[in-house]
Amino acid sequence: MEDKSKLDLDAIAKECNLFEETQDAVSKIKALENTYERDDLVTIYNHFLTICKSPSLLAELIRFEDQYRDKSSLPVLVDILLCKTGDGSGNKEDFTNVRVMCAKAIANLKDTSAVNSLLYCLNNKNENYKVRFACADALGKIGDKYAVAPLIDVVKDENERSVYLRESAASALGMLGDIRAIDPLVSILETKQGIIDKFTFLKERVIEALGKLHLQNDDRVFNALRQSLMDESPQIRINAIEAIMDSGNENAYETIKPCLLDEDNEVKKNALIALYNLSDRSILDEVINNPQYSDYIKMEAVSIIDEYETEDSGDEI
Repeated sequence: MEDKSKLDLDAIAKECNLFEETQDAVSKIKALENTYERDDLVTIYNHFLTICKSPSLLAELIRFEDQYRDKSSLPVLVDILLCKTGDGSGNKEDFTNVRVMCAKAIANLKDTSAVNSLLYCLNNKNENYKVRFACADALGKIGDKYAVAPLIDVVKDENERSVYLRESAASALGMLGDIRAIDPLVSILETKQGIIDKFTFLKERVIEALGKLHLQNDDRVFNALRQSLMDESPQIRINAIEAIMDSGNENAYETIKPCLLDEDNEVKKNALIALYNLSDRSILDEVINNPQYSDYIKMEAVSIIDEYETEDSGDEI
């Protein structure tokens, strides 16, 4: 490996046509992998990120850098996220996608020292919603419990202009797995029942998050999930089936079983799979032989037997 002190970073930048927004520049930057070893490449990329002014080239550089996931890159990534690089002559909105990529790269580093910077962007209501969305997701992936309270505030904020941000915050809370998230998440399900509008996807994310918390003994959570089985949105009913299946609650089987009579075929199919996972082949035989079940779900039961039960029999032989 070449001595870092001997790397002429500005000369390398000039050779790569870094200040020219052309495909040639991208090709030359990519070709550096044939000349330099890992540590030198990281040093070069870090330098390039501090001096490059082109959004398209910055995006490529972040992709190159992210494959190495070196923590020495964190300060420069944070500076770009916070718009602390460059000479201020560019339009901030032109760098939105670059900053989103920075948040994702920061998440991959899983360094808790970046949490405050991510929270700063998340809590700035004047910030582009895409950046806030990416920061919420990054906070969930990093897994620092310090982020729980701010994420809860976002989820609870009825005045938040972007429901997509609330969705991302809910997903992040599920990844963090902190029980402090239970009350605000359940409250959303309890107060938004039956509404098919912009809140549909929010409820989907809330149900997914509750499912990740594995609270089999929490009656309020289980009741909220059970009520979601009657939601007007088929996807919410499907998500609720999966969350109930994974809950570990002793009443999960009997709670899901009525969904075999749901009006939506996908809901019925997911209910059958969940019941099969919770028990054994007996539910498949019951569906096939019971006239109250539709031909569609009978065919699904036969398909499961053909795909799984036949394989198991073959293994025993």
